[in-house]
Amino acid sequence: MDFPMVHLVMGKMRSSGSGAVLLMILLSHLTAALEVPLDPKVLEGLPQPPTITVQSPKDYIFDPREDIIIHCEAKGKPHPSFSWTRNGSHFDVEQDSKVLMKPGSGTLVIDISGEKAEAYEGTYQCTAHNDHGTAISNNIVIRQSRSPLWSKERLEPITVQTGVSLVLQCRPPAGLPPPVIFWMDNIFQKLPLDNRVTQALNGDLYFSNVLPEDNRNDYICYARFPYTQTIQQKQPISVTVLQTFPAGQRRPGFMTPLGATSTKMVLRGETLELECIAEGLPTPEMSWQKDGGELPTSRVSFLNYKKTVKILDVSESDGGDYTCTATNRLGTAHHVIKVVVKAAPFWISAPRNLILAPNETGILTCRVSGDPKPDISWFVNGVPIENAPEDPTRKVDGDTVILSRVQTSSSAVYQCNASNEFGYLIANAFVSVLAEPPRVLTPPNQVYKVITNSPALLHCATFGSPIPTITWFKDRQISIKSEDPYVIHENGTLEINVAQSQNSGKYTCIASNNLGIKENHVFLEVKEPTRILKQPEYKVVQRGMSAIFECKVKHDPSLVPTMTWLKNSGELPDDERFEVDTDSLIIKDVTEEDEGTYTCIMNTTLDRDSASAMLTVVEKPDPPTDLELTDQTERSVQLTWIPGDEHNSATQNFLIQYEDLLHQPGIWVNMTEVAGTSTTAQLELSPYVYYSFRVLAKNQVGHSQPSQPSRQYRTNPAAPDENPSNVRGEGTEPGNLVISWTSLTGFQSNGPGLEYKVLWRQMDVDEEWSSNTVANASQYVVSGVPVYVPYEIKVQALNDYGNGPEAEVVVGYSGEDLPLSAPDGVLVTVDNSTMAKVHWEPVSPNSVRGKLKGYKVYYRRQRGLEDDEDQESQDQVLTFSENQTEGHLTGLQPYSLYNIFIRVLNSKGEGPQSQDTQFETLEGVPGPPSFLNVLNPSLDSLTLEWGPPLKKNGRLIGYTLKYQPVINSTEVGPATVLDFPLNETTVALDNLNSSVLYKFHLSAKTIKGAGANFTKEASTVTETTVASRHVDIATQGWFIGLMCAIALLILVLLIVCFIKRNKGGKYPVKEKEEAHQDPEIQPMKEDDGTFGEYSDTEDHKPLKGSRTPSNGTVRRDESDDSLVDYGEGGDGQFNEDGSFIGQYSGKKEKDTHEGNESSEAPSPVNAMNSFV
Repeated sequence: MDFPMVHLVMGKMRSSGSGAVLLMILLSHLTAALEVPLDPKVLEGLPQPPTITVQSPKDYIFDPREDIIIHCEAKGKPHPSFSWTRNGSHFDVEQDSKVLMKPGSGTLVIDISGEKAEAYEGTYQCTAHNDHGTAISNNIVIRQSRSPLWSKERLEPITVQTGVSLVLQCRPPAGLPPPVIFWMDNIFQKLPLDNRVTQALNGDLYFSNVLPEDNRNDYICYARFPYTQTIQQKQPISVTVLQTFPAGQRRPGFMTPLGATSTKMVLRGETLELECIAEGLPTPEMSWQKDGGELPTSRVSFLNYKKTVKILDVSESDGGDYTCTATNRLGTAHHVIKVVVKAAPFWISAPRNLILAPNETGILTCRVSGDPKPDISWFVNGVPIENAPEDPTRKVDGDTVILSRVQTSSSAVYQCNASNEFGYLIANAFVSVLAEPPRVLTPPNQVYKVITNSPALLHCATFGSPIPTITWFKDRQISIKSEDPYVIHENGTLEINVAQSQNSGKYTCIASNNLGIKENHVFLEVKEPTRILKQPEYKVVQRGMSAIFECKVKHDPSLVPTMTWLKNSGELPDDERFEVDTDSLIIKDVTEEDEGTYTCIMNTTLDRDSASAMLTVVEKPDPPTDLELTDQTERSVQLTWIPGDEHNSATQNFLIQYEDLLHQPGIWVNMTEVAGTSTTAQLELSPYVYYSFRVLAKNQVGHSQPSQPSRQYRTNPAAPDENPSNVRGEGTEPGNLVISWTSLTGFQSNGPGLEYKVLWRQMDVDEEWSSNTVANASQYVVSGVPVYVPYEIKVQALNDYGNGPEAEVVVGYSGEDLPLSAPDGVLVTVDNSTMAKVHWEPVSPNSVRGKLKGYKVYYRRQRGLEDDEDQESQDQVLTFSENQTEGHLTGLQPYSLYNIFIRVLNSKGEGPQSQDTQFETLEGVPGPPSFLNVLNPSLDSLTLEWGPPLKKNGRLIGYTLKYQPVINSTEVGPATVLDFPLNETTVALDNLNSSVLYKFHLSAKTIKGAGANFTKEASTVTETTVASRHVDIATQGWFIGLMCAIALLILVLLIVCFIKRNKGGKYPVKEKEEAHQDPEIQPMKEDDGTFGEYSDTEDHKPLKGSRTPSNGTVRRDESDDSLVDYGEGGDGQFNEDGSFIGQYSGKKEKDTHEGNESSEAPSPVNAMNSFV
């Protein structure tokens, strides 16, 4: 069973002697009332007074052909029983066989078949009763629908004069409910209504003025009765319209309502209909105005050609004066309708059900309003309260009933009745006194999920009597107070105004009253909001292309998003051209139908975000149509056209083309352009052309297809308007003059018989023009003229209709020949070692025999001044302009001998060369040394060797060496500078630091200074100890003994080898040396036949090249002569059987520094040191 919304009133109260004080206290406690949805499962078994749930309307009109059904349903615990009264007296249902009450319900079903229905008309009221009270229904007035017949009457024909007003009365019979009125003719066609002919609200037919076409004998008024669906008709009315006198015009006047003012009363909440119908000729127009205010736009409507104003849901503010105005061109008429708004009783606050605990206090209020003011009366269990049994806990104060210190016996149903002359209201409110411990109605362990920054509502719906006190805890430790950011509502709901991630967690609500305590746990999860990071953008796409809308979204990873795309707020078309991806919408091959607004919506279970963008499809415009030629003259015509569809892209301009069907058929030529807003163009024409025109429209996409050609328009021939262009005169060889021009086109010829008159004469010579006329040519050759002489030239066009305009004079020259002479006075001045300046005298103009183009200077390096043999190079050529007489020769090699000559240049070619001239360049700085080698690096010394520069650029006087230690990649130490004479090309540097990288800079010098450096880096070396890599094995006793034996054996072997080597005998190492032919080993001295490298004087020194590099390893090159050649190879470790193959294995490592590539073999001393 369902339970209603109830109020729980908290707190207990004691009676007070002052009613006013008591009422104030009660009202203060009423603020603690709480609406709780009562769960049927939770509250099953709790007592509940009856509550009316369904009842028939107050005014019930029934169809006599059907059963009468009067509804009355109620609920309560226990289930209520039902009884009825009719016309204020008990209605015994069981005594009437035609009346049936539905089981478990109070609904009556009255079978009126075969009975007089009028017998069951009356006022009925339903009563629902159980052990805890009685509820009553409204008074239900039952009436039978009626559709009476039209009274018979004889209608006299009506005769009226044209132009006068007329009213045809309907006066239908009174029905229940009132009938619907309409006018038709005798063939059941509705009569046309308009501003002149109007049907009033009462059904009468009004003519503002009668016209001849109103003459007819079948004006019939029909009445349709809704319940019986029957239609009755009035006798036809005949109207004869006379045209004896012409209709006279007249000012407006009102046909209804009559007089200057009228009054209309309407009830609050109903629909107000105001009507004004005026007569006059011409037919008046109607308008409405409310004095002192405006008509309510949202609730007002104008009907019947503004003759009726309808205002819905009338309120008190709609009262006042409404003025209707009728207007025609002869004047106006006004009528004021005074609207009075009354009100049947209506609720401000209806009494509501109360559930109270014993000894608590409650209050019932019945707040109503109406005009006139309603009378309020109270009932208890359907009995007037003044006739009910005495109850000391109850006090009535007008519209308020106060219940103090209630007991279980105080349970009852109270009724409030408010009435005035326009109606009444009845409301039932029960008072149920219960004693119940708290119950939590919210499901346990419920999980609430909200979005960050949105409110979170954690419910704690409870039931108890007295009303439970609600306390909230977070994570069972933090007591929550009703303060920011928390709000605890009266119904126990905990609200977090702006939820944040830190608000996530477990929440506990505890409900308690004096009968017990109950708790419930809920959980809150605060999620990240769904946001569209990249919104779709407005697209303008050409038809046939693809449109891509992007919609990239960020959402909480625990929420499952759903992307939806809409078009114009509806679903996307079912078309495979629409492809929806995870973050985009692709529309392929777009058409005009695809235009619209596209919206991407990202939904999760908690929130959503959306963004929209428009798609505009553009295309080339359609071609213009309907080309017309107007205003035709000999030299102009006006062209007009109708533009085609622009396809969403405004036309920028129109291109007009023409075809010359006489001279160039099939070729369309651009003629002019006009603005895209124009649809006409004035075209300038040429003579002797068969024109046809077409138009192309252009928008941002491109040009349209051409329009259909216009009709042909021919112009008459005329003399040429212009002469040939690009007239030139120049000779192609000595003694001729070629006159050329660009011929006129057929379009430019202006007529048949086109020819050209060529005229020429030598400039600055008093002679007449020579001329010749040619046709179908674009040049004319004049022979036998002097070399390179200026001529005045003209070319004039002419045809069968006359000569063209006077031709312009152009100057040309006859043919050129090679220059006759060379420049004189060639003089060279040397500026420095790489540049010289040459000067010459200009030649006479006559010797040039053409247009002087300049001077060509030829020069060549013959040899260096330090060289014994000639080393001639290729000629170098520089060209100088015609007005120059000097120039610079750059890029010369220092300290060299050069030869130079000059030629004159014209368009024909070069003249003879001038006399050869020689000059020498100065000394310069030399190039870098040819090489720099580093030899024999040791602990604190090394040797440098170099060669002279390839380009000496002068006389060398010596060398400069600068070297400095390298500290790191960006920093070097102090520099040492040494100078050497020209004959020294090697130096040994001592007192260097060991294991240090040095940077060397070597340059050669002439008297002009030092040249470019040759730079190289090299390092000295250091001794290191090669430690065993296997420390753990080296600490074993057996390993130490084995190593000592091997070391002793190697030492003996080295001593034997050393002795044999000093004796110069043959042994394998020596054979190796001879095989490798190490270039660093000195050859045998020629004077004494001894070995240079292994002489007895060096016995106390280690073998040459036998040095330990800085990394502690022994290096070898192609000339290694150590024991490594006799080993089996390896990497300086021990084999698995413990044999030593380390320091003397065949491993090779190169030094990382340049210049240290000599062969190195270990000496006996170094070999022993490696084991220490």
